[in-house]
Amino acid sequence: MSIPALRSFPTVYCVKPSARLVRRHSRLGGGLRASTVAVNGEVGLGIRSTEKKEDAVKEVADEEDRGLEPLYDDGFGAVTVKDYFAAAKALSKDDGGPPRWFCPVESGQPAVEDAPLLLFLPGTDGVGMGLILHHKSLGKAFEVRCLHIPVNDRTPFEGLLQIVEQSIQYEQDLSPNRPIYLVGDSFGGCLALAVAARNPQSDLVLLLVNPATSFTKTPLQPILPLLEAMPSDLHVTVPYLLSFVMADPLKMAMVSIENNLSPPETLQKLAESLTSLLPLLSELADIIPRDALLWKLKLLKSGAAYANSRLHAVQAEVLLLASGKDNLLPSAEEADRLFNTLKNCRVRYFKDNGHTLLLEDGINLLSVIKGANMYRRGRQQDFVTDYLPPTLNEFKKTFYEDNRLFHLALSPVMMSTLTNGKIVRGLTGVPDQGPVLFVGYHALMGIELSPLYEEFLKEKNTVVRGLGHPVLFGVSTETSRQELSRFDTVSMYGGLPVTPINMYRLFERNQYVLLYPGGVREALHRKGEEYKLFWPDQPEFVRMAARFGVTVVPFGFVGEDDVLELVLDYNDQKNIPYLREWIESINKDSQRVRDSVKGEEGNQDMYLPAIVPKVPGRFYYLFGKPIKMKGMDNVLRDRKSANEVYLHIKSEVDNALAYLKRKREEDPYRSISQRAVYQATWGVSAQVPTFEP
Repeated sequence: MSIPALRSFPTVYCVKPSARLVRRHSRLGGGLRASTVAVNGEVGLGIRSTEKKEDAVKEVADEEDRGLEPLYDDGFGAVTVKDYFAAAKALSKDDGGPPRWFCPVESGQPAVEDAPLLLFLPGTDGVGMGLILHHKSLGKAFEVRCLHIPVNDRTPFEGLLQIVEQSIQYEQDLSPNRPIYLVGDSFGGCLALAVAARNPQSDLVLLLVNPATSFTKTPLQPILPLLEAMPSDLHVTVPYLLSFVMADPLKMAMVSIENNLSPPETLQKLAESLTSLLPLLSELADIIPRDALLWKLKLLKSGAAYANSRLHAVQAEVLLLASGKDNLLPSAEEADRLFNTLKNCRVRYFKDNGHTLLLEDGINLLSVIKGANMYRRGRQQDFVTDYLPPTLNEFKKTFYEDNRLFHLALSPVMMSTLTNGKIVRGLTGVPDQGPVLFVGYHALMGIELSPLYEEFLKEKNTVVRGLGHPVLFGVSTETSRQELSRFDTVSMYGGLPVTPINMYRLFERNQYVLLYPGGVREALHRKGEEYKLFWPDQPEFVRMAARFGVTVVPFGFVGEDDVLELVLDYNDQKNIPYLREWIESINKDSQRVRDSVKGEEGNQDMYLPAIVPKVPGRFYYLFGKPIKMKGMDNVLRDRKSANEVYLHIKSEVDNALAYLKRKREEDPYRSISQRAVYQATWGVSAQVPTFEP
């Protein structure tokens, strides 16, 4: 491994400098130099003279034009914990320099225009490589820089604060409308909170990973005084023992092991990975020598005290990642405290992970940011332009791991209608170019969404931007032990609040848009209301679709009654005092939709249906014949014409529902037992036959 020299900020260091940075330094009249850190022996070459500017601008412009396509390769999983130890060991060699920033070569050039800056503030080791598993994935959406604190550096906490503040001020002077993300890991969490408290006017987003603000409550507190009295020749055992307290070696060893392996293959790979990892833990003694460890413990104590005394002044957005099995710090309890103390704090709780969360298997920081709707490139989040499509790794995790059994048990049938009216299996009848508006029936609790997302990504390589109730994207219902949920998944796969302006801007960008006119009333229907449409009388979406020449595709979905049985509905729960009060409380302050609509269609109250599962049947989807709105100028001028088109679309959805309910009776594989026999014969990946259209 080759580690080029690291220089101090404010000189900007980057791999493949962005066009924006090149233009900045051109205005400042200086050349642009680069310093990089490489993994696996690869070293990036920085631009060292202004003669290269034009080439850099052209290269970056080409890349920015491409942007991020659905199912792009984010590179997550290509780096392992062994790479962390190798990089940390190389960087821990004392060079006598001060703390400074570096840009990891693996992060490369952001693939989005005006990408926000992400500054990583390291944990107790100070090396700055704690984000190494995420360099590639984060580098697609951020300009990534990491703070390196040399092993023998003795800069006090306030000195480190000044270094970070100077960097932030420098960046804000150049890009005043661009947010700056501070990823604070353990000790770095104290540093991030202190910076935010001292700079309340700065546009900062804090991502805190098991912050060490609870250092005074660590279970190791009684033995810390013993470390000072321990002989130097015994120090080699301390980092080794601490490594087992800080991390879960099994989860660290699982990084990069594929999840689709058979159990024997997985065990073999895990044994090999664990065998190669355990000897590396002893190298922590070289990364954190005795004197450095004692200094860093003092730094932790002062940093925690400093940050805790200023929590009231923190105005920044905060996303706190807390581990449930953190043996070094009481991170779960600290998440409770910070959630209630900070003004704008949200939590994602990982109950089965240890202290070194960013080095453990299954944690993709970019996915967490996207799921929590915390990614933005300006002062306000834009659900349309700030959206990052799902990556190939996210797709595999969602549909081949998390929802694999669900989709395997249901074996969804997707059908579409060609322009000549013929019904075919698959999505051939769905237009390949947007803007397209899908309008259909919203099943109980949106159970139809997951297979729909999967099929469009697999067959069309397209994200369907689903317009949903604003409460799905709010934070009022979140808690201090909020785990990753289905709401995060909806956001990751294109969900956004249903508003006229959002629909307008999606059409403007030729997107695939999913709209349920029945809304919450349809998705949270009552007993006996399966497949009943609760559409309002007015044609809400027709005129806008005509204005943009949108192709409307009505669709139907059938199968919820073969999977779920509704036990307690809205009416039942309103008759139970405790549940009635709960329903009233959650709807009291939530954003209201369609208050002006009369009747049941306007009743958009949220509640949680009590359901029990059935022996699963099968899901069926039918996308109807596309209705081209281009050229329908009469719809824009005449309300009656608009209403006729609206009623025609609604009738097409009803027809699709009736067709599927009738035809599923002819499906020889509607029963899960019949599908199981077929899959046992032909393999689980084989497409199970269905009725003839």
